Formats: sequence, structure tokens, C-alpha cells
Amino acid sequence: MAKEILSEAAGLRAGVVSGGRPRSSHAFSGASLCRMVEGDIIPLLLMAHRRDSHHAPARPSKTDTTDAVLSAAEVERFATMPLHQEAPELLEEIEQYLARGISAERVFVEILAPSARRLGELWEDDQCDFVDVTMGLWRLQEVMRTIAMRSPTVLRIVGAPPSALFAPMPGDQHSFGALMIEETFARAGWESEVLFEPKGKEILGILAARSFDLVGLTVTTDCPSAELADLVSAIRSVSRNPAIRVIVGGRAINADPAIVAVVGADGTAPDAGSVLVLAEQLVADGRLVLGQV
Repeated sequence: MAKEILSEAAGLRAGVVSGGRPRSSHAFSGASLCRMVEGDIIPLLLMAHRRDSHHAPARPSKTDTTDAVLSAAEVERFATMPLHQEAPELLEEIEQYLARGISAERVFVEILAPSARRLGELWEDDQCDFVDVTMGLWRLQEVMRTIAMRSPTVLRIVGAPPSALFAPMPGDQHSFGALMIEETFARAGWESEVLFEPKGKEILGILAARSFDLVGLTVTTDCPSAELADLVSAIRSVSRNPAIRVIVGGRAINADPAIVAVVGADGTAPDAGSVLVLAEQLVADGRLVLGQV
């Protein structure tokens, strides 16, 4: 697996990712390095995780304890471990957090994601090289896959599973947040999809052609509220589902939650676990309106 990931990552230098989908070439300097880590290499690792994990037998995970505290110091201490510790050693560290009652979703979003971003920052600052970062990310992927195998997807017995489409805001180069959220929803039994660096027309075309219960947009960079409001309005206009729900999130939204009301979205939440709770309620309300429950 490590060789496969390294090979695919090396292919990014030529501007192509696995599956032949073209990408613009990345210059190995400045801000483009961190963008490549979050926008290209990490998605490859997550996709590898998704391909592999559904073949493995699931083991029950511990229930999340809402009082379980994860300090900033702990997150920072773990962040650079993938550069010098192997996957089994990293997993031992993570198992300590799981034993304290911290859920798999929180581990993904609050520990593994910051670690991946930190590796990108170190690369951007010339403190480690391409191979170091790629191997570190591969180790994180191995840990993620193991955790996922222990946390089985929730099986829905009654009714069709809800569906969701996740995407970064058009023009936003960071797709990692959307991927992490989509991963959480998929493991919770949703029929979910994620788009990478989409154009607005691509998002609207999919929603016009197929019915989704929910759309999730991540906004990590400064984005004019009018632009986001226009997209939310267009989503509602073209959607095949008249009761579609739209949630927005990401660093820009967390910094100013009032944007949610301004752009006409249905809600936001600060992390993957609370987003899932919010989405379940929003979709249940939408289906009630349509008389589907």
C-alpha cells in the first residue's frame, strides 16, 4: 500500500491523479505545497481507506463520552509523531484516547486531521521532505483504516438511508474538510458523496439530475457572503428534492456563525459529530414535510 500511495502521489507532479482525472500542475513551493497535501495526497489516502475498510470485519467501538476532554497540548504532541513513529505505535497512542471515551469521529477530526495539516505546514516551511510527509500521511491512513474497521457503519432497518452531497465552496482549494465530514456520514449509514474542487455548475448539475436530502458546503477561506448566498439559493432552485437541506461549515463559518442566517443555509456545527446530529434532525424534518415519514 505504501508503494501504491507513493506512486500515486508522484503522479501528482505530472498533474494527474489516480483514475486519470486531470489536475492543474502543482509547483513545489510556498502555499501550493500545503494545498497539495490537503487537496491531493490526503484524498488519495482517504479513498484508499474507503476501498479497503469495507472488506474487513467490523468490531464495535466505544461509545463517545461527551465529558471526555482532548487538550490542545495532546493534539499538538501527536501532530508530528507520524514523521518518526510507525503505524502500530501511532495506533497505541490513539487507543489511549479511545479508551478514555473519545469517539472515532473525534479522533478523525480532532487528532488525525490536525496532524495531516501539520505535516503539510512542515513541508511548506522546508522542515521535512516529500517522502517524509507522504510516509507520515500513509501511517495516518493505516491508523484511520484500523479505527474504521472497529467502528461499524450503522445499519438502518426502517426507511431508505438519507443521502448527502458534500463539497468545498467553488474556488476553495481545500477538500480535506469535506472528505472528513463525508467519511463520518458514510460510516453512519448515509448514502454520501464528495466532490473535489468543484465548479458551481457541477454541483448544480448533479442536484438537478439526482435527488439528495442534504448538501454540505465547506468554506475554509474568505468568501463573499453574497456568493455563498447565491449558491445556496441556486441549490434550492434546481434541486430535485423540494425539501433539500443545506448546511455550511469550515473555518470561515466557525469564525462567524452569523453567516449561516445571512446566506440562507439551514444550519452549521463545529465538528463532524455535531454536524451528523444536526443533519439527521434536518432531514427528518424535511421528510416529514414531504410526508415520507
